[in-house]
Amino acid sequence: MMRFLRGISALALTLGLSTAALAADVAKPAEAAKAAPSALFEPDEVASEGSVTVRGARIDYKAVAGTLVVHAKGWDDAAKPKADAVGDDAPAEASMFYSAYFKKGAPAADRPVMFVFNGGPGSSTVWLHMGAFGPRRVVTADGSHTAPAPYRVVDNADSPLDVADLVFIDAPGAGFSRIAGKDKEKAFYGIDQDVRAFAEFIKQFLSKYQRWNSPRYLFGESYGTPRAVALAARLQNADSVDLNGIMLLSTTLAFDFWADAPQWNPGNDLPYVVTLPTYAATAWYQNRVSGGRPAQLEPFLAEVEQFATGEYAAALIKGNDLPEVERKAIADKLAHYTGLSADYLLRSNLRVNVGQFNRNVADAAGQTVGRLDTRFAGPSLDVLSREAEYDPQSTAISSAYVSAFNDYARGTLRYGGGKAFKLFANVDDWDLKHTPPGAGSAVEGAANVLPDLAFALKTNPSLRVLVLGGYYDTATPYFEGRLQLRHLPVPEGLRANISYKYYPSGHMVYAHEESLKALHDDVAAFVKGR
Repeated sequence: MMRFLRGISALALTLGLSTAALAADVAKPAEAAKAAPSALFEPDEVASEGSVTVRGARIDYKAVAGTLVVHAKGWDDAAKPKADAVGDDAPAEASMFYSAYFKKGAPAADRPVMFVFNGGPGSSTVWLHMGAFGPRRVVTADGSHTAPAPYRVVDNADSPLDVADLVFIDAPGAGFSRIAGKDKEKAFYGIDQDVRAFAEFIKQFLSKYQRWNSPRYLFGESYGTPRAVALAARLQNADSVDLNGIMLLSTTLAFDFWADAPQWNPGNDLPYVVTLPTYAATAWYQNRVSGGRPAQLEPFLAEVEQFATGEYAAALIKGNDLPEVERKAIADKLAHYTGLSADYLLRSNLRVNVGQFNRNVADAAGQTVGRLDTRFAGPSLDVLSREAEYDPQSTAISSAYVSAFNDYARGTLRYGGGKAFKLFANVDDWDLKHTPPGAGSAVEGAANVLPDLAFALKTNPSLRVLVLGGYYDTATPYFEGRLQLRHLPVPEGLRANISYKYYPSGHMVYAHEESLKALHDDVAAFVKGR
């Protein structure tokens, strides 16, 4: 099961199709071949104008909603497809949708451009667009279910359009993006295939809008963080395109740290170690810390982090050799930090995955807490279930985001008429193999892009990295990214290129308004520090 924003669902006509391809959709391949044998998709764009006030300053901008066409590995732009290669017989292509915002009157030479994407994998970028960085954002309830339509959409006073032009990109097959051609899923649905598509998109965008000499940044959320890291390495290595900075929100770079189902990999106790501080943050927020809630969250988390990497990790490593006295002592401390009972923790062998925790921490109230944001809680669907059966935060805000974006895209951006918006692409067969720089072939086992980040920093010592996260996120726990980056194989001098910021929010930190304001300020300071 895939994780990240894809958990929001468990977060049509084809966009940009030529007339010929549309005809092929109606089962007329022969006529399509005669009409346009050279392409399944054609790039398009619709321009509009707007303004937004950020931190008291009015910003007039040009908006462009459109698509660029990228091809699969092995594509030769000098070669022409055979005239009879149409539909599923044609080479695989992706029509990638984007919404770009350019500040008027800002010279491109020194105006940064920020490429923004969500994760999934296979998620559209509706979340960052309509919740965090776009010039308009949807207002949702904080910590509770947002009432049904009509939803309130407001000018976003926290958009980073004051410091950079913004490009929101939908992954192949998601949003208004589409894929087609022979073996299209194999061509685009995988770690390295996806990175290649985004690299091709970025290079085309830089050419189309003459931004090759602009400062360049990537902003990825959730699965977008390993994408951003691998993308930076690919751009610098294969394409000689250096970046100024990478921003990673809700970070996970080594997949064997995932705590969704670690029980199927006995012996790897890292997932339990890195999630414990978030369990403690949740217990603190939900007032479940035994003995009374500490006055301040962050000093409490520092204490839990030390316990997690010290006594707790040492106990887990002992496995079945852990003496019973020590086992009970650890269970008592875990009970204090997590709000779960010592008896439950002992029966769980001191190891509780995310689904178990979210289902049981508020069990006394008959509630399940959110996977993406444990500040949210809702009635448990089955009070006898072992793990959470839904995500209360996802159900609380998803309708608002989808409705607001569809209305905004079709009304304000004037894009999408007659086209279906797909919240997620169908990526059930996502290829998890990854080839790090210099490896020569895919490395067996869980993917890990820390070597990619090390390569990017070593080959571009000016590259800066900003790591961001929410304390109440059990999908990508804040301490997971922090602990992973402690093991980044780079010299001490390059470690100073990495900075960290955390917020009293969840996976989508911008769902908390005060955290959104802080996120803007941290991103703006990072870009200005170029």
